[in-house]
Amino acid sequence: MSNIPSKLRFALSHEWARLERDGTVTVGISKYAHDLLGDIVAIELPIVGKVYDAGDQAAVVESIKTASDIHCPISGAIAAINAELANNPAELNGLPYEQWLFKVYPDDVVEMSLLLSADDYARVVVGE
Repeated sequence: MSNIPSKLRFALSHEWARLERDGTVTVGISKYAHDLLGDIVAIELPIVGKVYDAGDQAAVVESIKTASDIHCPISGAIAAINAELANNPAELNGLPYEQWLFKVYPDDVVEMSLLLSADDYARVVVGE
């Protein structure tokens, strides 16, 4: 699992989060989640400005196998959505760490420390 970017933090529900210089948190899905889902065919993104608590369902990703809820890994308001990805969801296939779903204005950036490090997440997904 060494292909997990070390600068990302992870929720147990398989979303990644990255704190940006502007204070927002960028959110996407892990490669592990993508591999479980298979080819992505549709994405429903949250509404900009809507406020979520950590763990709330914020988006839906549909694949040829199933639909899966995407949770907001930290509390806050949606700052932006990746509209390009919503219009062309196949762009997520094969590039889960390069494509983001939405950005959040965090209520408390300290919540990032509650998420798993890349090493801890790797241990979770390989069952160590």
